[in-house]
Amino acid sequence: MPTELLNKTFHELMDVHGYVYLCNAPDDFDPVGFCRGLGPFIPNYTGAVVGDVRPEAGMDDVYHAGNTRPLMPHTEGYDFEIVPPRFIALWCVTPCRGEGGETTLMDARAFVQTLSDEERDHLNNHVYDWKTTDGIRRMGLDLHTRHPVLEDHADGQIVRFSCNNLIRADDDPAAAIQEKVKRYFDQHHIAVNYERNDMLVWDNWRMLHSRTAFNDRHRHLRRIQVGTVITDAPSEPPARELVTA
Repeated sequence: MPTELLNKTFHELMDVHGYVYLCNAPDDFDPVGFCRGLGPFIPNYTGAVVGDVRPEAGMDDVYHAGNTRPLMPHTEGYDFEIVPPRFIALWCVTPCRGEGGETTLMDARAFVQTLSDEERDHLNNHVYDWKTTDGIRRMGLDLHTRHPVLEDHADGQIVRFSCNNLIRADDDPAAAIQEKVKRYFDQHHIAVNYERNDMLVWDNWRMLHSRTAFNDRHRHLRRIQVGTVITDAPSEPPARELVTA
């Protein structure tokens, strides 16, 4: 497919579905070059622009992408001080043999529309403390930030979400919303099982993702985070109530 047509089709599908799955890519397809056309790169936690997602030594006992355990629904970059990555790209170097290892996705915009006006207002107007995962802290990064769950941006609404790293009281409304997310995710997610050279790209401001458990420790994906170009910044941020626990 010509590059111009590929890019046009990609953005049309992304606008409709929030993700694009490229399969049967030839060996000469350049995932890094393709992602470069989407926006500026944001380094992964290790500092590498192109990260590796595969089981790592010494990480099996913590919540971390670098093992074989399942991951819960989340977005990337909720623990970043900067605006979260707009797109996440994963492509397959070595596919998982046997069951599991699927990336699962759910449209958070559709979920937000199921909430009451009061719940949506709460997620827009309350600022929460966030922390990073146990695995990232073991790597030496202990990130703490403050953001709302929903945030308006010149380029669209940002959804930040984590089942286990949003810090809140047990009786906070976010606790019930997290449980609603899990149920909605179970009912409405799609699952992607990779073959070699397959590539999945999704809108990280829109989609929640997770991963199913697997046993094949040879499973190997590569990963790029793509940022957005900051356009019109608000002259005065809206007042929000700070919620901590």
